[in-house]
Amino acid sequence: QVQLVESGGGSVQAGGSLRLSCAASGRTFNTYAMGWFRQAPGKEREFVAAIGWTGGTTNYADSVKGRFTISRDNAKNTVYLQMNALKPEDTALYYCAAETKPYGLGSPTLRAYNYWGRGTQVTVSS
Repeated sequence: QVQLVESGGGSVQAGGSLRLSCAASGRTFNTYAMGWFRQAPGKEREFVAAIGWTGGTTNYADSVKGRFTISRDNAKNTVYLQMNALKPEDTALYYCAAETKPYGLGSPTLRAYNYWGRGTQVTVSS
């Protein structure tokens, strides 16, 4: 069993920054790719960013490229999402997820992930 706990969400004004963290426990963290997804009210959950098991590959949604950065610290079993230049349309519940199979490169597809955190709320005001 894998436990994922997100933190770092909050309310900021447009143009501001937040850093989300996801602490993982329960299995060998450093052999699995990790991802961040988000879901706004009334919308489907969507891909934000992913990072491969070594940290050497990353993948971003077009809407966040150049503004968000995903990283991981395998020694701390933690994955991060640095979010800069936030926009009101970034407002959502942000979820951390772990891929089902080991040694992945960081998939943008929801069904590649079978472990999910409960989410952390990010609210960006204009």
